[in-house]
Formats: sequence, structure tokens, C-alpha cells
Amino acid sequence: MKLDKKIMEEKIREYRTFKSCSESTLMGLCETAEYPISQAEMCKLACGFAGGMGGTFDEGTCGALTGALMANGLLLDDEVQIKANAKILFNTFKEEYGSVCCGTITNNGEDKSPCVDCCVFIANKLADLLDE
Repeated sequence: MKLDKKIMEEKIREYRTFKSCSESTLMGLCETAEYPISQAEMCKLACGFAGGMGGTFDEGTCGALTGALMANGLLLDDEVQIKANAKILFNTFKEEYGSVCCGTITNNGEDKSPCVDCCVFIANKLADLLDE
């Protein structure tokens, strides 16, 4: 599956102005892939992962990563590949940002400046994996 990364990035950047990282990443990926799920359903699916899972920040996994993991599961049918991609996404994100913890990346939610780039980074990595 080949995703248009430019369109995907534009969608993620636009959504991130008013949606969480988990919602923005999931929506940007699924809409670019033309996956048949409504925006409302994606928001319901992803909203609990906002702010490091329920707004826990210092304890929860970054929403950009959880959004990409949800998209990975929706866009693939092969459970073995879904799990393999999930491990790659986790490790790639941790290597890039030094942590998968939302609070570590955002100073417990005080500095959300890295958020958009986190969303775009991990969405691009998933796009690459889907293209293999």
C-alpha cells in the first residue's frame, strides 16, 4: 500500500491544530489510505489515548505512537505483520525521541511543540512499512 506522504503530512498538520496527537495521526493515515471509517469513529477510537493515555502525560505512551499503532492494525490484515510493524514503530520512535512517554517528550504536557513532528515522523515510518 503506497500512501501519498505529502497529503498525509498536510492532513496530520491540519488536524493537530484542533485534535490530539492520537486522533491526528490515526486520521491522517487512515484518510490518506482511504480506509472506510468515519472521522467521528476515529476520534472515538483515539480520544482516550490523548495526552499519553487519558491525559496521564508522565505515565502514558505518546499519542502519535498509539495513533500509528491503531492505523497499523486497521490498514493491515496480517496479524504477524501488524505485530512486527508495532515493534518496529515502537523502537523507531523510542530511538528518535529517547522515550515513548508523552510526559517525557512534552515536559508533562507543558511543551507541546514537538507533538506535530512526532505525529508526522511516526506516520511516515508506518507509511514506509506499508509500502514494503
